[in-house]
Amino acid sequence: METETSFSQIAPPVFDGQNYHLWAVKMETYLEALDLWEAVEEDYEIPPLPNNPTIAQIKTHKEKKTRKAKAKSTLFAAISTNVFTKVLTLRSAKEVWDYLKEEYEGNDRIRGMQVLNLIREFELQRMKESETIKEYQDRLYEIANKVRLLGTKFPDSRIVEKFL
Repeated sequence: METETSFSQIAPPVFDGQNYHLWAVKMETYLEALDLWEAVEEDYEIPPLPNNPTIAQIKTHKEKKTRKAKAKSTLFAAISTNVFTKVLTLRSAKEVWDYLKEEYEGNDRIRGMQVLNLIREFELQRMKESETIKEYQDRLYEIANKVRLLGTKFPDSRIVEKFL
């Protein structure tokens, strides 16, 4: 009897329309662990089998086709019903991924505004009397990591300065 749970039995992180950046990082890692990220990232074409294909050609063709289907299925399983209705007509995992990225990540202007709001929130943080040092530190790192997820550099030295 096997005591370890296989990775494929672990449910993917579900995206409900909130916190896209966090979900995208988790989902990319999940797809990489299942060896499906390539099908999402590249959206390669599967050439038809030649006449009289070899067993190796048949096997490779089937693996590529299955990998694309699994990637799309995994993405569908990882989004809520509200989000699913927006992507159900898309043909490939790459199209689904690109749509979600465009729809929920926002353009440069929106990301810039989000960064400014997060930096303002960071600057306004104060340690509460009932709060431990660890809780305050965690709160500061949470904001800093959100800024980093949006593609803006946020040095640890700035967190240390705020902390002290």
